[in-house]
Amino acid sequence: MAVPFRKVSKTRKRMRRSHNALEVVGTTKCPTCGATIKPHRVCKECGSYKGKTVVEKKEKDAE
Repeated sequence: MAVPFRKVSKTRKRMRRSHNALEVVGTTKCPTCGATIKPHRVCKECGSYKGKTVVEKKEKDAE
C-alpha cells in the first residue's frame, strides 16, 4: 500500500481545497414589494412577476 513520503503542508492542502467553497446564490429584489427573491421566479410575498400580479395571495385570518 502506498504511503506519502512527506506530510502535505497546510498551505498545499488549502490551495487544493480552495475550489470547494460554497457559492452565494444570486438573488434580486422584487420590484413590487422589495422582497429578496431568486431571479426569474414569482415573488412568494406578493405573487408578482416582472411587475405584474400573476398569483393572487390570500390574506391570513387573525384568529
